[in-house]
Amino acid sequence: MLSDKKLKAFIPTTDPQKAKHFYKDILGLQFLSEDNYAMEFDANGTLLRVTTVRELTPHPFTVLGWKVTDIASVIVELNKKNIFCERYDFLQQDDLGIWHAPGGTKVAWFKDADGNILSLDE
Repeated sequence: MLSDKKLKAFIPTTDPQKAKHFYKDILGLQFLSEDNYAMEFDANGTLLRVTTVRELTPHPFTVLGWKVTDIASVIVELNKKNIFCERYDFLQQDDLGIWHAPGGTKVAWFKDADGNILSLDE
């Protein structure tokens, strides 16, 4: 039924201007539009709608993620913009914050301006 339809992703924010700066200027997503309710970005063909909410308690798990070809270089670029990976006591992570999963996948997590947990995987 929906397998041939384009996915639209949603993420909440309590501070639209900080979120706009984060997703547009830090992550480099193409800004498409803004109204009193949300902003929309093009995330490589997926529409990301950053919705303004009154209150937000960020979830303690990943809500949005990207598959990348070189996770270390992406993290270095994020670090240059003062975005650093989260550290978790229950995982063995390298100096950049990358966890090497048993199956070989490399994963790292970072937060947006509202504290939403985002991920990278290679």
